[in-house]
Amino acid sequence: MQINTETQDRHDLKVPAVTLGFWLIKIAATTLGETGGDWVTMSLNLGYLVGSAIFAILFVGFVMAQVRAKGFHPSFYWITIVATTTLGTTLADFADRSVGLGYPGGVSLIVVCLVLCIFLWYRVEGTVAVSSVTTPCAEWFYWITILFSQTLGTAVGDWLAGDDRGGLGLGYEVSALIFGTLLLAVCLMYFFTQISHTLLFWLAFVLTRPLGATLGDFFDKPVDQGGLAFSRFTASVVLIVAMVAAVWITDRVDKRKAAAYP
Repeated sequence: MQINTETQDRHDLKVPAVTLGFWLIKIAATTLGETGGDWVTMSLNLGYLVGSAIFAILFVGFVMAQVRAKGFHPSFYWITIVATTTLGTTLADFADRSVGLGYPGGVSLIVVCLVLCIFLWYRVEGTVAVSSVTTPCAEWFYWITILFSQTLGTAVGDWLAGDDRGGLGLGYEVSALIFGTLLLAVCLMYFFTQISHTLLFWLAFVLTRPLGATLGDFFDKPVDQGGLAFSRFTASVVLIVAMVAAVWITDRVDKRKAAAYP
């Protein structure tokens, strides 16, 4: 699925073209955010508050550098995406578990934050289309919106899969199937309806996060909880290698296309 909501020159953008490759890397990044975030907070036993503080510093630093950068740099963009997924994981867990809001309460709070961020972005910039991300202000709104969408996805994924803290107890496999089906529905709506492509993009962006979160939990949770019991560190390393390879391949393809059609 490729989304071009406006006819903006690609050379002015600091975000990638929204293609199938984009979505595959995005899902891998969200899965890495789940396993990586859990590795820091649980395996290293740093806790959700300390883990969130660490990833928040990384997130702000990467976004500041991204805003100051000239042009689009694939590797740097996806590192910043991973920073949002790991921070989203720890923030959602902190709200759900440490603060004690439970999954329904955490989801409700994060939905309000996400909607408010998108509303303010629209009020200030006049659009929330990806093709509008060409100014520092739009970039900050873009990355903060992404952060809230990642946090929401973690909370929603845990809410459906978990059987504690008000969770629905559907399990990781069923939850992943649900989110995958919803993503397919969004894809079909893109091709066969007149619904705003910008709206569909953000719907898909939010949905890929709980899909990645449930996949991440499926990899590292114990077998008796419906998971595969992989080491969080091992799963994270495998995902990093896969992401690096995918980013390198897509970058090579994009450069060849740019050379063929300057």
